[in-house]
Formats: sequence, C-alpha cells, structure tokens
Amino acid sequence: MKYYLIAGEASGDLHGSNLMRGLKHVDNHAQFRYFGGDFMQEQGGELVMHYRHGAFMGIWEVIKNLGTISKNLKLCKADIQNWKPDVVILIDYAGFNLKIAEFVKTIDIPIFYYISPKVWVWKESRVKKIKKLVDRMFVIFPFEVDFYAKHSYKAYFAGNPLIDAIEEKLPVLMDDKEFNNRYRLSGKPVVALLPGSRRQEIDLCLPEMLKAIQNFPDYQFVIAGAPSIDASYYEPIIGDRKIPVVFNQTYDILRNSLAAIVTSGTATLETALLGTPQVVCYKTSPITYQIGRHIVKVKFFSLVNIIMDKEVVKELFQFELPTRIAAELHLLLHNPEHRNEMINDYEELKRICGGAGASKRVAGIMTEELRNIIARKV
Repeated sequence: MKYYLIAGEASGDLHGSNLMRGLKHVDNHAQFRYFGGDFMQEQGGELVMHYRHGAFMGIWEVIKNLGTISKNLKLCKADIQNWKPDVVILIDYAGFNLKIAEFVKTIDIPIFYYISPKVWVWKESRVKKIKKLVDRMFVIFPFEVDFYAKHSYKAYFAGNPLIDAIEEKLPVLMDDKEFNNRYRLSGKPVVALLPGSRRQEIDLCLPEMLKAIQNFPDYQFVIAGAPSIDASYYEPIIGDRKIPVVFNQTYDILRNSLAAIVTSGTATLETALLGTPQVVCYKTSPITYQIGRHIVKVKFFSLVNIIMDKEVVKELFQFELPTRIAAELHLLLHNPEHRNEMINDYEELKRICGGAGASKRVAGIMTEELRNIIARKV
C-alpha cells in the first residue's frame, strides 16, 4: 500500500522513521512519500520536503512565517492529490496537519493520526475537529486513551516508540573512555546541554543554560546539536567557551553524562528513558508567553511529569532561569538522595510507557484498520 506521512519536526521525524520500519515489517509492498527528515529518509521512499523548512513553534513565530507555511500547505496538498496514497498519516504537528486533514477529507483518502496533537494542554476544542476529520487516532501516552474516551472517541495505544529507538541504540553506544577520546574532552565529568531542535529554542534557551553553568568549572559541558541546524549557528552563542557541539550522538552524550539541562520537549522523555537525571527549562518570546499563560491548562509542561502526574523533574520556565537552573543542577550533581529518587521514578515511567515493539504493534493495527476501511468502500 501507499503511505503518505507528514512530520514537521525532529521528534516526528524519529517516530515517523520507526513507524515506517514497522510498516515495512507488516506490509512487504509498502511505498512511502513524506514530509520529514533524515531519519525517515533512511527508511527509503521519497522525501518531498525536509522539516527544517517549516519547523516554526510559538504563536508569534508562526505569525511571522505565515507566507512560508501557506506555500508549504499548497505544496503538500498538490503532492497528495497527485500521488493518490491509500492513507495519509499525520504525525503530531497539529497546526499544519489539521489543515491538511481538512483537504484530504474532501478527496476521500483515509486519515490516520499518529502522535496526537497536545489537545490536553490547550485547544481542547480541537477534539471536535479531530473526530470529524481523523479516521483513526494512534496515541503514544496511555493517559491519552482516557482523554479521548471522555470525548466519546476511540484512540489506540500500543506503547511509546521512543523505547524502541533507545533499545535499538543501546548496544552500540560508546563507553565513557571512547566518548571522551572521540570528542577530545577534558576527562572531567560530563553534563549534557540539550537546547532544542529549532532555531528559536536555541536562541532563547541556550544562552540561559550557558549563564547557568559558569560556576561549575569541575565539569565538562557538551551541547547536543540539532540535526537540522548547522554547526556555525551555535558559534556566536557559545563565544569563546570551550564547549563542544556534538551532532547525531544525543544518546551517547546522555548515556555518558552525570546530569542534563534539557529544553522541554521529546528530549525530556528520551533523557529519562536513558536514566540521566535532568532539569527541564523553557523560554519563549514575550508575546507567546503572555498569550500562552492564559490558555495553557496543564499543571506540568515536561512529558516526564505529565505522564507520571507528579513532579519527577524540576521544571523552570521563562524567568530567572540561570540562577534556578544552577541551583537544581547542583542538587543533581551533589545530592545522592535527590538523584536516586529521580532515577527510581524513571523506572516507573518506563513501565507506564510500555515495552519494546511499539512501532511494529502500531503498524500492525494501522494496516488492519486500513484494510477494514478499504473493504467497506468496495
């Protein structure tokens, strides 16, 4: 069958690639065309547009780039209509993907959604649109099943695909000696900095992280570079600090780090599943902050705490970040009781997220449901 996938950011690219691998496992004749990134390209098929050309986050950032978003929407709609897939699979990226869903509905192609829009954070009214447009919803957090059930809509949960991505990488991750030698590190204990995958996240969050770590001379800090960002982009932000930027080795960095400072997003869950103690932070533009503070409804903003429904990791948002990050990092590095409590909570988090094989399981459900939909049309 012909699968058209749309992912608009780094995490969607990762999950999309794992889903494609699962679909190839259950469908020997699977063909792919997609908006995505490097990971999805590794699975074959045809990349129509890389997500780096459309990854805008935040209300003000989206407004500034409406022209580009409009062009991307037109390209995507025309490409779907020309290729005529058996199904369109939308991966997170709600603002863009729900507009695509409205169009796809008019040309009678089944619509599957993989990784639900975070309607449980804000815009719960979007559930009505999802029920109207989306034929099947596949979620990656167990609490989302109950959320949609509350709205009389069935969602399918088969586990979290990040567990698959991490387990696949674990056997080939570097040990500390190899890691230090490869990147010519100082030999001091390593602390990871994960400033995000988008330019605006890096612009706003990385300077705060760098201010926070200036009083930790006994540690080696390493920045996990975003795959869609050039190394030269980091240079003016880092300045003359001796902090390397390492690309495409985030799991190696985290596995060899005593602690991590992480920009909120999928990376917080990856860090937890790898067992690295972390402090989570986020900063957005003043306009986006002022609007968002009135409409966001959840009590936590990091995935770790949302899934666990309690504060497992410290969340720091918007104001006085360097001082607050430094205080929490000190605890993570020097308070064994604090570290161990977090690591123990990580084990419960893994259990809740389900075991390995999520991508194959969800691919199996998708193909079965797709065949049922097609059979009813005949």
